[in-house]
Amino acid sequence: MDRPRIALTVGDPSGIGPEIARKASRDPRVVAACEPLLYGPHMPDDLAPFPVGRVDAGSARAAYDAILEATSAALAGTVDAIVTAPINKEAFALAGYPWRGHTELLAHLCGVRDVAMMFWSDRLRVILATVHIPLVEVPRALTADLLLGVIRLAAAGLPAFGLASPRLAVAGLNPHAGEQGVIGREEIDVIGPAIAAAAREGIQVSGPFPADTVFVRATRGEFDAVVACYHDQGLVPIKLLAFGRAVNVTLGLPIIRTSVDHGTAFDIAGKGVADEGSLVEALVLAAQLVRERRPLRKTN
Repeated sequence: MDRPRIALTVGDPSGIGPEIARKASRDPRVVAACEPLLYGPHMPDDLAPFPVGRVDAGSARAAYDAILEATSAALAGTVDAIVTAPINKEAFALAGYPWRGHTELLAHLCGVRDVAMMFWSDRLRVILATVHIPLVEVPRALTADLLLGVIRLAAAGLPAFGLASPRLAVAGLNPHAGEQGVIGREEIDVIGPAIAAAAREGIQVSGPFPADTVFVRATRGEFDAVVACYHDQGLVPIKLLAFGRAVNVTLGLPIIRTSVDHGTAFDIAGKGVADEGSLVEALVLAAQLVRERRPLRKTN
């Protein structure tokens, strides 16, 4: 069997993406696991037109073009997976793109509606019910149907990671998971019914649990993954435990996509000091997922 071919998009060329992409593509673990193919400007001459360390619409357009090309290759089967270095949401908005991040853009390019962002690490796995929306909009966006869909995606996606029958926990939205309606009713009116519906489908899911303890319980082995209600609720604990080594995975796509657990880091762009560790983990995990999903192409 040959090594899986993985499209590695370098992200925003004004950030650290090109640097960590070059470093990660040469890492011995990556070279042993896959054949990384870099998409987007990453060599010094290619990067010359782009400003270093600041928001730029031209950089966003270059990042978008690379994502489009890599996704098209994955859908056509000429690469086995894609791994993405970080883009900048402000730059995407400046360039006029409507998508707030890779997850939304990739769902659009792949023609799917129901996707979920999961962060994977050895100690903790977190799936986000809502992602890149203002905190004030979370209670309105967090419907029972949305949450049930995310729970289904988690239950269907986690077996590829060796969790044949994953045990899922759902975090409450309010402090103390609402204290039976004393501190908010979302747990009673929205989260609880979604959990009950998922359980009736045979999914091992429980909650809602207070968010200040459920992640601790998961790290101690009680749960295989936690569904968080909003972005920072889920990402603060996993980044505290595994920042620089966690991997962002998109559940629900027809292609395999992994990514880093950090942003474009404009403050250190161009200095040669960026840590490629999370991108290495993303490439190695993508290669593992390819091997578990389907046989690789034979070499001639």
